[in-house]
Amino acid sequence: MSIQVQVALRTRKLGVLIRDARLAARKTLSECAQLVGVTSGILRAWEEGRKAPSLPELEVLAYSLHLPLHHFWSKEAMSDDESVTDSFNLPALIGIRQRLVGALLRQQRENASLSLKTLSEQSGLSTARLKAYELGERPIPLPELEGLVALLGGQIETIFDQTGRIGQWMIQQKAVQDFLQLTPELQNFVCKPVNRPYLELAMKLSGMSTQKLRSVAEDLLDITF
Repeated sequence: MSIQVQVALRTRKLGVLIRDARLAARKTLSECAQLVGVTSGILRAWEEGRKAPSLPELEVLAYSLHLPLHHFWSKEAMSDDESVTDSFNLPALIGIRQRLVGALLRQQRENASLSLKTLSEQSGLSTARLKAYELGERPIPLPELEGLVALLGGQIETIFDQTGRIGQWMIQQKAVQDFLQLTPELQNFVCKPVNRPYLELAMKLSGMSTQKLRSVAEDLLDITF
């Protein structure tokens, strides 16, 4: 399947997920567009699968609707939980993130030892378009970004915001999701303050080298026997 076909299919699927998320948050097109800093027409084009948002725009949308970014890679509909947001200037983040995403894309291309011309030939996108993407002069539609990252042998998760306000929020959301996937017994164990020393010990052990762990195990055996 060519990258163009993959992009078209991903764009339509992304539109369904965006509309589902907006409706679950009880937001009108106008309200949701205002949160993200785009026009209602652009948001409608996203939902109808005619256009796709860039990753920074999708990150702001996820943050605005108070949902995990990974929802846009899922197959599940959102619940009826009402979203919350604040007065933080989210649209102002998009320009900064566009440039960072472009820089990361360029870094991955250089690490793969590919020229813009070669990437253009492999992706079917013009060199001028790719250059504008890398310089942050033009937002990269998410399906195109996914296709480019895949061509370069990378993972889309490496492009996600990791250090900014939205990035930290997404990390917290992921941590909550991971916790909820634990068995009830493990959740109960983690939540009890009396078990904190065991958790701290586990953290220390996880940071040790194999050789150090072997030495600790041998010392325990000597004490036991």
